[in-house]
Amino acid sequence: MNLKSPIITTSKRFFVLPFLALIFAFPALSQTGVGVEPIKGAKLLMDGSEKMLHKNWEYWEGPRFSSTMPIKWPTAKDPISGESVISSNDPAGAGGKYGAADIVTKQKYEDFRAHVEFFVKDPGGNSGVYLQNRYEIQILDGDNTDHGMAAIINEQIPTSDAYNGTGKWNAYDITFKAARFENGVLTEKARVTIYFNGVKIHEDQPIQQVWGGPNSGLDGGNDGGKGITDTPGGLKLQAEGHDVFYRNIWIKKLNLDGKSTDF
Repeated sequence: MNLKSPIITTSKRFFVLPFLALIFAFPALSQTGVGVEPIKGAKLLMDGSEKMLHKNWEYWEGPRFSSTMPIKWPTAKDPISGESVISSNDPAGAGGKYGAADIVTKQKYEDFRAHVEFFVKDPGGNSGVYLQNRYEIQILDGDNTDHGMAAIINEQIPTSDAYNGTGKWNAYDITFKAARFENGVLTEKARVTIYFNGVKIHEDQPIQQVWGGPNSGLDGGNDGGKGITDTPGGLKLQAEGHDVFYRNIWIKKLNLDGKSTDF
């Protein structure tokens, strides 16, 4: 028995060391995907409880807003674990009425790293994650176009199909750099890098404009969505009358002056 122990120890060592080397060489591998814990310095925004929902979020009161506080997004049971999650199926958003009951973080942001986990319950489920309450990263089951799942909406399709499908949890890991201005004049477009379920699908992509008009978010009504202003915005989740569940959302403020969003 004693003769076998060194062999087992050695084989484990040779297995673990390359794995650790891979993590240190590619740190994003250990920081992305479903179930990843908040990175150092990040703030947990949603854990599936009503308490955290009402503490950190509010309705976006845009032109089409038609609900009332407190937030009407219901809690639901995670079909897999049975734990509490938050559903985007606010009654005011029925029929795809985006902007009627979207929720946005009370805190506003410029550059940041964010993690969002979502679960599309039924085929065709629709919601969306808005960066700075401007730029939508789409959640739309069954659509692989530039208006579909994981697209920088109407601009860029993902480079890989990493979607886990309905009835399973998915995760966006996002590093976002806000647009830059000098003396009120736009000098640099917003940029974003996104991992989808641990797979890099957008690398330091510029974002051209806000899509969807004034009901979609900040600056949506300015010059057809091209009139971006130098105003921080919150992380927003869209209500479109579908059971799309959310949990484990966290964010960390960054300063990306002179830096890429790639990670």
